[in-house]
Amino acid sequence: MKGIKEIAVIGLGYIGLPTAIMFANAGFKVIGYEIREEVVEKINLGKAHIVEPKIDELLRKAVESGNLRATSNPDDIAGKDAYIICVQTPLNDDKTPNLSYLESAVRTVAKAMKKGSLIVIESTVPPLTTVKMAKLIEELTGFKAGKDFYMVHAPERVMPGRIFKELVYNSRIFGGITPESAEIAEKLYRSFVRGQTFKTSSTVSEVVKLMENTFRDVNIALANEFAFLAHQYGINVFEAIELANTHPRVRIHIPSIGVGGHCLPKDPHLLLWPAKEDFGLIKLAREINDSMPLFTKDLLFSALKELNIPPEDATIAVLGLAYKGDSDDTRNSPALAFVEAIKDDVKAVKTYDPFIPGTSGSVEEAVENADAVVIATDHTAFKSLNWESLGKLMRTRILIDGRHVVENPPRGFLFKGIGRGEF
Repeated sequence: MKGIKEIAVIGLGYIGLPTAIMFANAGFKVIGYEIREEVVEKINLGKAHIVEPKIDELLRKAVESGNLRATSNPDDIAGKDAYIICVQTPLNDDKTPNLSYLESAVRTVAKAMKKGSLIVIESTVPPLTTVKMAKLIEELTGFKAGKDFYMVHAPERVMPGRIFKELVYNSRIFGGITPESAEIAEKLYRSFVRGQTFKTSSTVSEVVKLMENTFRDVNIALANEFAFLAHQYGINVFEAIELANTHPRVRIHIPSIGVGGHCLPKDPHLLLWPAKEDFGLIKLAREINDSMPLFTKDLLFSALKELNIPPEDATIAVLGLAYKGDSDDTRNSPALAFVEAIKDDVKAVKTYDPFIPGTSGSVEEAVENADAVVIATDHTAFKSLNWESLGKLMRTRILIDGRHVVENPPRGFLFKGIGRGEF
C-alpha cells in the first residue's frame, strides 16, 4: 500500500467526516482539515455536526482511540501519505460548475504533500477535472504525476441515512491518472470496503458517477410527467405506478415536490458542461424536476381559490425543510424552493422540521391558525400524524401532500397531492 499510515481528509462534511471515521477505525492515523472552527472543536470533542445513524458512536470511538483529530491549521496536514479531498462542487447561478472549493483544496494539498503522496478526489466533478487538477499540482510542486505522486478520482456513492453501511458494502470505482494510482487507492480503501471494486481511468470514473445520478434524475422526471398526466386523467398515479412496476422489466420512480441533495440537481449540469453538444433529454429532465416546487404551489393556490381564500390572507404551514426524509440535509432542498416561491404571495409561512433548528417547536405550533399545511419532506414522523386533532388547530383545513406521505386523505380536509388527480 505504498506504506500509507497517515491520511489527511480535506473537508469534514457529509462525506468527509464519515470517510475520516472509517479510515481512523480501520487503524490509520487520520487528521481532518476543515476551515469551520466550530466544526473542528465539536469533532475533537467526539460530537458530530451532522445527523446520521451511528455517527456519534463511531466518531467517539475514532477520537478516543487517538486515530482521528480535526484541525483548521494547514500546517498540521504536511507530509501525509495520502490526501482525500471531500469538498463541495456546487453550481454557480448560471448552472456552471463552481470548482473554486476543489481548486483551493488542491492548492492546500500541493503545499502540504510530499513525494509519493496519494491524492484522492471523492468530490463529484465534471469530466477531465482530475487530470486538470493533477496538472495544477505539477505546476505548483514540480512533481510528475504518476511518478512523484499518485492521483485518483474515487467518487462517493452513499445515501444519507445509510452512509456507514454503504461505505462498507457499496461497490467503489477508482479512476487513476495512471493504472498504478488506481491500484494504490484500491488497496487503501480495501481496509474497510467489502463491496466490489473496479479500476479505470479518472475520466471514465468521473463520467460514471455523473451518469448514475443523471439516470436517476431523468427517470424521476419521467415519473413527475406521469404525475402531471394523472391530474389530467383523474387517477392516482401511485396506484398506476405500483401496478406498472409489477412488470418484470419496469421500475418507475416516485414523483414528488422536487429533487434535492448535493448530487442529482447538479450532476447532470456537470456531465454536460465540457460537452461540445448536448441532445436535449437531460436538460429537459432537469427543467421538469426544477419545476415541481412551482407545481406544488399551483396545487396550493388552486385549493385556496376553491375555498375563496385570497393568497395574501393565507397562513401556510410547511412540514419539512430537508431534501429527504429523516435527514437534516437541506442542500438544494425543493422544500426551501417551495417556501421561496410562495413567501411573497401569502400572509405568512410557518415551518416545522424535527431535524432542523430554527423552525417551529412542534407540528402543533406550526399548524395552529394555518389555512393550509404542505408536506414537503417525507420524515417518518409525518406519516403517523393525527390529522383530526391537527385540523382542530387550523383556521382552514387544506392539506397539500408533496411527498405521498398521506395514504388516505383525512376526512374534513380539502386534499390535493402530487399525482393524486382522482376526481
